[in-house]
Amino acid sequence: MTDQVTIQRWDGSGAVAQLDAILSAYEEVYAEPPYLEGPRDIAEFIERFQRQVERPGFRLAIAYEDTEVVGFTFGYLLPPDTQWWRGLLRPVPEEFTRETGDRTFVIIELAVRNPWRRRGIAKKLHTALIEGLEVERVTLTMRPEPEARPAQLAYESWGYKKVGESRPWDEAPLYDSMVLNIKSR
Repeated sequence: MTDQVTIQRWDGSGAVAQLDAILSAYEEVYAEPPYLEGPRDIAEFIERFQRQVERPGFRLAIAYEDTEVVGFTFGYLLPPDTQWWRGLLRPVPEEFTRETGDRTFVIIELAVRNPWRRRGIAKKLHTALIEGLEVERVTLTMRPEPEARPAQLAYESWGYKKVGESRPWDEAPLYDSMVLNIKSR
């Protein structure tokens, strides 16, 4: 492994053709604890990705070492009718959850394959994904400590703050809901 990692970003429809490129990295990363995902989970990921890529503001960034995918991240703009904040276990002010379609960018996935971790690739992916966004904030959910301590430390060092705990769907595990304020409107 060299340190010659490059990042490419696709917006909207250009990202559709990249599913095959990121799929093996997704399978590898999410087969590990605490996720332990299998074939059903992979099929659900494919289905979700194919829907999410159609959302306004969709972006995908992929990290490559030569031609090998070593990590990826993607997200989109939260629409005014989003259900994103409904999973928060403790109420937050209504103004906090108000979405306009261009207020908040949500990061759905950020994954780096094990051999390339702790080399700053996740931060490079994150930077490439949100670079140039005209939004007030970025949000994401992550597994709580101690399951995801390295990710927690990374997000905090990038400026994210925990806004609460979230259960995005009925059978979901508990997640930490994080927000990075980019600018005030």
